[in-house]
Amino acid sequence: MKIKRVTVKKNERGLLLRNGDFERVLQPGTHWLFAGLDELKVELFNLGAPAFVHPLTDYLMAHEPEVVDAEFTRVELGEHQVGLRAENGVLVELLPPGTRRLYWRGFVDVQVEVIDIRESAELPAAAAARLAQPQLRPRTLTGLAGVLQVEVPEHGAALLRVDGKVERLLEPGAHAFWKFGRNVAVELVDLRLQALEVTGQEILTRDKVALRLNLSANWRYASPADVLRAFEQLSKPADHLYRELQFGLRAAVGTRTLDELLENKSVIDEVVTAHVVPKLAGFGLQLDGVGVKDIVLPGEMKTILAQVVEAGKAAEANVIRRREETAATRALLNTAKVMEDNPVALRLKELETLERVAERIDKISVFGGLDQVLNGLVKLR
Repeated sequence: MKIKRVTVKKNERGLLLRNGDFERVLQPGTHWLFAGLDELKVELFNLGAPAFVHPLTDYLMAHEPEVVDAEFTRVELGEHQVGLRAENGVLVELLPPGTRRLYWRGFVDVQVEVIDIRESAELPAAAAARLAQPQLRPRTLTGLAGVLQVEVPEHGAALLRVDGKVERLLEPGAHAFWKFGRNVAVELVDLRLQALEVTGQEILTRDKVALRLNLSANWRYASPADVLRAFEQLSKPADHLYRELQFGLRAAVGTRTLDELLENKSVIDEVVTAHVVPKLAGFGLQLDGVGVKDIVLPGEMKTILAQVVEAGKAAEANVIRRREETAATRALLNTAKVMEDNPVALRLKELETLERVAERIDKISVFGGLDQVLNGLVKLR
């Protein structure tokens, strides 16, 4: 007769298999096993790792209920149930629907909270709070792939879609949703004033001049409720606004000549605004301002305009010069009339002229007195 000795420690349990079939669970202590002609096998399990992962799990749950009730914590989840498994009061795992597991009773107290996910896609507030900040836990929380966690910022909202259908708008704060059996997606939306740039638009003016324009627009959602209205009718509201701005820009530039646009740049802003605002009214979008940032001319057109500006400035300078010459001539004529009627003024003018001449002469010899100098140098007829 074949006898086998097996020792099971206090932190262990043993699974006795006879010819591959389950016979019983061995408790801590020394066991003498009589094999006879049978093949005996003992598998030891450390209770510090309570999960019982074994091919006999389904057999024990189906045919050994007394053993399961005595030695294990039993978990059986339905198709629409999830479980929050805690060890000694600490959440460690999220169990998906259809889970069937056994956990050893002993050193680790295993508790499973069962939640029905048919009622709502969103986690209950208490469950969501337990799942928050998994990165700060001393032990990794497994199974989080089955939950979508979203944090909506203060100045925003989020659009919740379940199986492709828009469900509702999420307010600022933390939210969590079950992903089991459904496709859940969340799109964050900024409710503050936003800027949209329409750049590099090449458009022909009415007189066939190719311009490149850059436009900037400020817009927002009219209200949080209008976010739902916008996404119910448009897949991407910002893209719709971009296209309408393009159409408005082409309507403003294509119907005017280059000279008209350069004389009044604000006409583009006015036409674009008048075109876009009615197009947005039914979608909950609000346009707060439009402005042309740049108008880029072709290289040859820049040269022509520079020549036009240069010629214009030269003409203006010529007019100013002629005007000054006319004024100077008129002043000289008035001075001549004054001296003609006033000998004293004439004499003063002679002295002024003599002073100017003397400034340029280094040395002068005078013969015949001062009167001879005046009469010889300055003669007016």
